[in-house]
Amino acid sequence: MGMFTALNNSASALTAQRLKMDVTSSNIANADSTRGTMINGKWEPYRRKMVVTSPNENSFKSLFQSAKGVGGVKINGIVEDKTPFKTVYQPDHPDADADGYVRLPNVDPLKEMVDLVSTTRSYEANVTALNAAKGIYLKSLEIGR
Repeated sequence: MGMFTALNNSASALTAQRLKMDVTSSNIANADSTRGTMINGKWEPYRRKMVVTSPNENSFKSLFQSAKGVGGVKINGIVEDKTPFKTVYQPDHPDADADGYVRLPNVDPLKEMVDLVSTTRSYEANVTALNAAKGIYLKSLEIGR
């Protein structure tokens, strides 16, 4: 295990957690957006987005390294949630269909807040781990004096 492995692992996790916080914040901000994307000339509501992450590699070597504590987080991408949109009866809404129903985004603000708090806690834990590793490295440099 290299000297800076702990810093690299924490840095990759911090990057992933930051992206998750940004995507979750975007979901919360667009929880009422009935005009998210235009498809075939018609507006479709905003679709909830999710960040997909995985360990850095899937090879035997990476599994062996992860057993030794070497690893990190890889961001695979941002995907859209395919759950159906909510429909609400609002005949006076500008985006209502002929029957008076409006399709709303598939974003649950309560779920997004739970995800945001969880991601924030993970981010804080990674900052703590990063600071602990930095402190250990600084103390080891002081030994050489």
